[in-house]
Amino acid sequence: MISKNILTIQEKITEAAVTSNRSPENIKLVAVSKRFPVTAIQEAYAGGQTLFGENYIQEVQQKRPELPEQVHFHFIGHLQTNKAKIAAESCTVIETVDRLKLALALNRRLEELQKEMDILIQVNIGEDSAKSGISPEKAKNLLYDLKSIPRLRVLGLMTMPPLEPDPELSRPHFRRLRLLAQELSDKSLFLDNNRVELSMGMSSDYHIAIEEGATIVRVGTAIFGDRPARK
Repeated sequence: MISKNILTIQEKITEAAVTSNRSPENIKLVAVSKRFPVTAIQEAYAGGQTLFGENYIQEVQQKRPELPEQVHFHFIGHLQTNKAKIAAESCTVIETVDRLKLALALNRRLEELQKEMDILIQVNIGEDSAKSGISPEKAKNLLYDLKSIPRLRVLGLMTMPPLEPDPELSRPHFRRLRLLAQELSDKSLFLDNNRVELSMGMSSDYHIAIEEGATIVRVGTAIFGDRPARK
């Protein structure tokens, strides 16, 4: 069932991309596997999925040793500074860097590991008090600060807009993130300013996010089903 769901999502991603005159190959699917067992990730991997999203860093730490090297974790939850070591060791991409203190902590751990890491800057585009992320107005200054941090490669921006009953209401937030990314890329603040990653859109609204420029969509329940309760 999981493999079939992934195929369905990929087909819908292709459809949304083509409708928007975009190339489907430029859109990555991150399967959000938080709270699902390793067996669910293994089934998804057997179906060709290699990118997974997790919200709790201890879960990544527990799951990582049981999975092939080809499985890559994007961390998409709020990351505490004291968990930077685990994140540096276990994840491929941190999508939720939103403060200099966290970036410096990651850099210290990466220095110890002699490696670099791809990151996204989480922007609280809807200025929602229930969401993490830096304000759009402060994103530029953070990116300037990050230019001097050698182990971090800033690929783009990530957002989680306010939860809305109608997915179409997320569109203005996605559009605003895209416009912010354009403004910041004009100042050469990303690793590749001609190919800025935009992580936005989840199970209910990823098709709208793609229409507004998403290059990464994070889909969980539409792939794995209802999420188990947190222990």
